[in-house]
Amino acid sequence: MGLKRLQEKPAPRMNAEERRHQILDVAIRLFSQKGFRGTTTKEIALAAGVNEAIIFRHFATKKDLYSAILDQKACSPNTQEFETSVDEAMNRKDDRTVFETIALHILEKHDHDDTFLRLLFYSALERHELADMFFRNQITNRYRRLASYIKQRIADGAFRRVDPMTATHAFLGVIVHHAQINKFYGRDLLNISNRLAAQRFTDLFFSGVLAPRRKRNRVSGRPRRTTLN
Repeated sequence: MGLKRLQEKPAPRMNAEERRHQILDVAIRLFSQKGFRGTTTKEIALAAGVNEAIIFRHFATKKDLYSAILDQKACSPNTQEFETSVDEAMNRKDDRTVFETIALHILEKHDHDDTFLRLLFYSALERHELADMFFRNQITNRYRRLASYIKQRIADGAFRRVDPMTATHAFLGVIVHHAQINKFYGRDLLNISNRLAAQRFTDLFFSGVLAPRRKRNRVSGRPRRTTLN
């Protein structure tokens, strides 16, 4: 019996939703590598193995594509779980859990996937519309949410009378800066885990905002950690 020529099975065709996700993943990768000005829809189509018409079938305009990028990052299961955890901690007025959870999420997110961080830098430097979309849809809402919580804790007497938005900028600014240093320059400055960094930055923040009468070894009924060594 002669040898039969083996034929490769064709790759299964993607359904519409799978194709949409594939195009989106390719676009995110190319944008994060080459920036928005340096990436064309033709290049995205080539890398995805489709023609340009397929891209515009899924994303009628470039703005739709940019919106989908934000939605994918904002609606991931990990992000939704994080939002739920913070909401629950805020409802309990568990200050330490609120701030440590936020800090750890930011550090872990940028540590494991720097594509979104790169997209934000490119969008800002190129004055791309994605930067404005991200600022309006995510940064503004998240900053206001944390500032509102700080304002409530000031009213409760737990925090000093500080400007809530300034305090929010101070806390989140330190976390984001640390994430950037770790990702782009290595861990040469602190050389600590993300979890320990989240604890230390929260301790530092609390040392400035906790009301004088609550300067003791407990915050919201939970033991305060000492992590200076």
